[in-house]
Amino acid sequence: MSEKYAIIVAGGSGSRMKSEMPKQFLLLGGIPILVRTLQTFLSIENLQVILVLPQDSITYWQNIKGDYFTENHKIITVMGGNTRFQSVRNGLNSISDQEGLVAVHDGVRPFISKEIIENSFLIADQKGSAVVAVDSKDSVRLLENEKNRAVDRNTVKLIQTPQTFDLSLLKKAFLTNEKPFFTDDASVVEYFGHEIFLVEGDYRNIKITTPEDILIGETFLRM
Repeated sequence: MSEKYAIIVAGGSGSRMKSEMPKQFLLLGGIPILVRTLQTFLSIENLQVILVLPQDSITYWQNIKGDYFTENHKIITVMGGNTRFQSVRNGLNSISDQEGLVAVHDGVRPFISKEIIENSFLIADQKGSAVVAVDSKDSVRLLENEKNRAVDRNTVKLIQTPQTFDLSLLKKAFLTNEKPFFTDDASVVEYFGHEIFLVEGDYRNIKITTPEDILIGETFLRM
């Protein structure tokens, strides 16, 4: 398999968490959420991890990372941008290689499994893209102007991360100008003209954003 990279985007604030501490550094079972995420990615052999952080979080990270990781852990720290798109592009620009595979993952999804990450690399190696998704458990309605209508939930997927791509493909896709509808990496690659392939995710792979998510995460740890 090609050279493998993972860009971990951790640019969130604590606003929705109602915390002064950025949410990626909040403790989950006594360990920062971001550290739990990184530990899983670092368990994969021959994977270069690139951590994208806001400028005002880099010093804090440098001060605490030694409590959890040794110098043998290969983590490159890159300064993020004003948006997720800009942060991912900064991460991509730190990769000198033009060929390989790259997974982009939210730093506040600490329950991602090693198996899902490895499967995403496998599928991306074959098809160029592999985006983790799960079925919708809820009924879904589509908003159109001021009206709404029911949609068959079997035709809807809930998108997670990692979103894994051929490195050359993702680099080319991110050369485009940022658009307001770029909500994730798949939307950028799709706009570039490449088909998106979905791979099975996990309902436990939650994005920790609000205080309720911390409670859910603590429950997962106890399980």
